Amino acid sequence: MTIPCDHLATMPVEPMPAGGCGPCLADGGRWVHLRFCTGCGATFCCDDSTNRHASRHHTETGHPVVRSKEPGEDWAWCYVDRQTKEPVAR
Repeated sequence: MTIPCDHLATMPVEPMPAGGCGPCLADGGRWVHLRFCTGCGATFCCDDSTNRHASRHHTETGHPVVRSKEPGEDWAWCYVDRQTKEPVAR
């Protein structure tokens, strides 16, 4: 039995930020998919991208939850509890 994730249960649903992966844009990198941090609203590249900025952001800040910015995707991931919430919209 999986214990429910408090991070996913209490994350904000809106707003979704505009723009691409800040660190990739700054250094000329490329991304595969985009995620955004529900803690601070910053946008980062996914783990399929070379630089894995979303995971790095979690490691550096401890912010636990990211959401997908991809069109048609409505899910969130908690790095701490390693759980997904789908759909996010209430």
